[in-house]
Amino acid sequence: MSTTDFEKYTLPALQYDDVAAEYDQITRELDGAASGPDAIAAVEKWDALRRRLFDWISLVNIRFNQDTRNAEYIMSREYCDELEPKLTNLAVSMKRRLMDSPHRAAIEDRFGRHVFDLWKCDIAAFDPAIEDDLVEQSKLYAEFKALLASAKFEFQGQSLTLSEIMKFNEHADRTVRHDAARLRWDWFGGNQEQLDTIFDKLVRVRQTMAEKLGFENFIGAGYQRMQRIDYGQADVERFREQVRKLVVPVAIELRRQQADALGVDPLMAWDEAIYDPAGNPKPRGDHDWLIEQGSRMFAELGGGMDELYEQMRARNAMDLKSREGKAGGGFCDVLPDFGLPFIYANFDGTMYDMLVFTHEMGHAFQTYVSLKLPLADYIIGTMESCEVHSTGLEFLSWPQMRLFFGDDAQRARRTHLKQKLVILPYIVAVDHFQHLVYANPHCSREDRAAMWQEMERTYLPTLKWGDLAHPASGRRWHAQQHIFGVPFYYIDYALAQTCAMQLWARAAEDRDGAMDAYVRLCHRGGEAPFGELVKSAGLGSPFEDGCLERAVQHARRELEAAT
Repeated sequence: MSTTDFEKYTLPALQYDDVAAEYDQITRELDGAASGPDAIAAVEKWDALRRRLFDWISLVNIRFNQDTRNAEYIMSREYCDELEPKLTNLAVSMKRRLMDSPHRAAIEDRFGRHVFDLWKCDIAAFDPAIEDDLVEQSKLYAEFKALLASAKFEFQGQSLTLSEIMKFNEHADRTVRHDAARLRWDWFGGNQEQLDTIFDKLVRVRQTMAEKLGFENFIGAGYQRMQRIDYGQADVERFREQVRKLVVPVAIELRRQQADALGVDPLMAWDEAIYDPAGNPKPRGDHDWLIEQGSRMFAELGGGMDELYEQMRARNAMDLKSREGKAGGGFCDVLPDFGLPFIYANFDGTMYDMLVFTHEMGHAFQTYVSLKLPLADYIIGTMESCEVHSTGLEFLSWPQMRLFFGDDAQRARRTHLKQKLVILPYIVAVDHFQHLVYANPHCSREDRAAMWQEMERTYLPTLKWGDLAHPASGRRWHAQQHIFGVPFYYIDYALAQTCAMQLWARAAEDRDGAMDAYVRLCHRGGEAPFGELVKSAGLGSPFEDGCLERAVQHARRELEAAT
């Protein structure tokens, strides 16, 4: 395990022939295994190889996101894009061999049955025939990210990136909010042709992959890629309907209250991010101050988070400042041989900085404590499970908001809760839209725009775009990176939030018990399917009748009590 500073961390480029030779050796050892322990030893050797590969791929992708204009990083990413499908082919071939191994019972006894269910999904989602398609998909998504990273705006005497201009969404002056929103959306409008073309190609290549894999369309293939083991499309549809019935009315009422508080009629799209005429609460300091406050927060939270955070600080395993050429968004990645996770964000001076920071540290803590698990497959669980760790920490760190917002801490908590409630309908709108798109892969661009407009009418009925022509045309989704890069991921935020809000409700009655449940859940990583993991933490599944309703009712009571 490395102890290097991340800024100095380098790895030699992988060579396919070298990796294939290692696979050949492990395959011979597995095929020649005379006993269960011999087969297990071969699997452990394979796992060590996969962790090294994981490290290199993560490093390449992080570096590209850090500077999408850097020629060396671009070349490395392109090389990685070409290599990854070949590495996937080697891995899937090994998984097929393990599924049929005469020592499967011993392997299952050592590592658990769950990994075989994960491998079954991986096998269903891959065939050597789609290698070129996977490369094309990666190139298109990289083109999308580089396009967004190239955006520059001159506004209020500042030169801003796409991430940085978002801070004006929360400006107290309504005219400033509107002008910033118009400038941002005009950029998307000016790049509409390129964005639509990229997405056309992505839908086409995903449909091609699905057909090669034996699926009617990409929905089935996408669910296998997401490794959805204990629930399916019908469960997701029922959950979306629960959000429509239970949460949309709450969001409508919250938007009405927001309009009253702001003294505007009607509430427009450029008003939606701000909840108080004085502006949303902001952290009391800059980037460096926030990092310092993080030490205090994680020391209070405990559970090993403080130890991890100080290691990440010491080894520069964070990149949180927005800058030109840096890809937008935020994420956490893990580098097993480096020995630490890495968190990435684009701070803009709003309260979102503290929330995204806490969110990504939730991911970081889970992956860090999961490095000890016996298989790389368990370090990162399926995405809806992972998002419980991140969103859960957002809610469990409510007491620590005082460290960032001072006397505004209670106002920050209320704003956070309102944001979390009103975003649920948007999340399911994105998910529903993606199902429509991939069920109708040959539809026109205008058809897709009409589909999105129907989603807004269904889930976001109060939304008013006014003179913002681009999103009004049914293309707000152009700004949602998940739609381009990770189909069917976005619903996981809503599923996880339903679980995180249960942890939060428990913390109100038994904070120590809630924190213990959270830490234990993180330590389990991805060693079980979603339903089993949340049950082990004493949480109800979002697919159970009444689960979402109870979470929403608790949130409403909290808001009413604070009024």
